[in-house]
Amino acid sequence: MSYTIPAQTRTEIGKGSSRRLRREGKVPAVIYGVGKEPVSIVFDHKDIINIQANADFYTSVLTIVLDGKEVNVRAQAMQRHVFKPMIDHVDFVYA
Repeated sequence: MSYTIPAQTRTEIGKGSSRRLRREGKVPAVIYGVGKEPVSIVFDHKDIINIQANADFYTSVLTIVLDGKEVNVRAQAMQRHVFKPMIDHVDFVYA
């Protein structure tokens, strides 16, 4: 199954800006890989909360539509809230 997540490039980086994004219902994330520059991104929490429950989410190639361009990635790590059903941060690796 293929998954597509619309995202935007994140310009503000840091703990304070990430907390503001989470309060707005967004998830900060990063895309990195060998030989490429890391890219900080942000997307809506509702776009990932349901698809990450599928078992093949962690093994399949995801498509992130980043500012109009499609980027193929794999989910590397995901940080979740301690007791709320929320995702705090996601690390993606270029596929």
